[in-house]
Amino acid sequence: MPESAKYLLVGSTEAYSGKSATLLGLAHHLKAKGLDIAYGKPLGTIWSRPPGEIVEEDVQFVTETLKLPSNRLQPTILPMTDITIQKRIRGEDQTDYCQLLSQYLQLQGPDLVLLEGPSNLEEGSLFDLSLMQIAEIVDAKVLLVARFHSLLIVGALLSAKRRLGDRLIGAFINDIPQDRLEEVKTTVKPYLEQHDVPILGLMPRSALLRSATVEDLVEQLNAEVLCRADRLDLMVESLSIGAMNVNSALKYFRKGHNMAVVTGGDRTDIQLAALETSTQCLILTGQVRPHPDVISRAEDLEIPILSVDLDTLTTVEIVDHAIGQVRIHEPRKLQFLYQIMAESFDFEALMTAMGLEIPVSAQ
Repeated sequence: MPESAKYLLVGSTEAYSGKSATLLGLAHHLKAKGLDIAYGKPLGTIWSRPPGEIVEEDVQFVTETLKLPSNRLQPTILPMTDITIQKRIRGEDQTDYCQLLSQYLQLQGPDLVLLEGPSNLEEGSLFDLSLMQIAEIVDAKVLLVARFHSLLIVGALLSAKRRLGDRLIGAFINDIPQDRLEEVKTTVKPYLEQHDVPILGLMPRSALLRSATVEDLVEQLNAEVLCRADRLDLMVESLSIGAMNVNSALKYFRKGHNMAVVTGGDRTDIQLAALETSTQCLILTGQVRPHPDVISRAEDLEIPILSVDLDTLTTVEIVDHAIGQVRIHEPRKLQFLYQIMAESFDFEALMTAMGLEIPVSAQ
């Protein structure tokens, strides 16, 4: 009989830390070493509704990207939505989700099952499916993914260590600004490791990984595309706001790189100035159609123009949030992720901590 698989649960202390990206990078490199990988996301959080079905987008993307056969995919047992939460609170849902999750243990054959955990240490507690509860049910080791915002990350990881105990095999700190990288290497990493939190990788901030496509912005803003709908694949790395006089705006825009420029639909001078800099799309507020000269110039330069029925502040907040999320749904992001993970992550330490060996057939 095949040996039971080992389980690695990839979690985080906060949402949008890069769990899915990390998991893809891990799976890609471990598969390349010859390991048989399976994947599951017990709690579903990002849902789309193609005709006749409901699909967890991360699960679908990871499965397709890794080309996993159906017998290497574990089911998502619970969609985390307002409806499911309300049913649980009202007592209408008495399901024993621990029992449902225990079916994961019946999987035999793969060397490693990679599980994508909840957004933080508490999410899923209402259903007895918090990060720690999932780890205990399937007897998983835990890897925490943490984005570097400030030195407060140290306290967050120490607190997580106290809660997860020996199940925590380490942390992967990503999105570290270049000017803080040396500090994290020489102070944060040694301190955490002295307190039994091994650091399995430090990944510098990447403008590419933090970028969003123009198509992402169209979707999130519910925008109308006024021209160059064929160039929605352009990548947006930064946000600029055109609200000043044109001379000031031009100096401001020249400092930007691969920008989305948000400005009023009536600001023809600002729009034309933005088009002559590193702009990937114009986002016009106020429901005012741009001057034909602007449309003509954007067509020539292959720069999409979007129109939104939102005020400037709301538009900026949505775009800023979209750019900050690290979603790996473009081939160029994926290839860069694989490369930077190879440079930043200690795969040997992970395999040792998990008790994994490279199969003889792959050596």
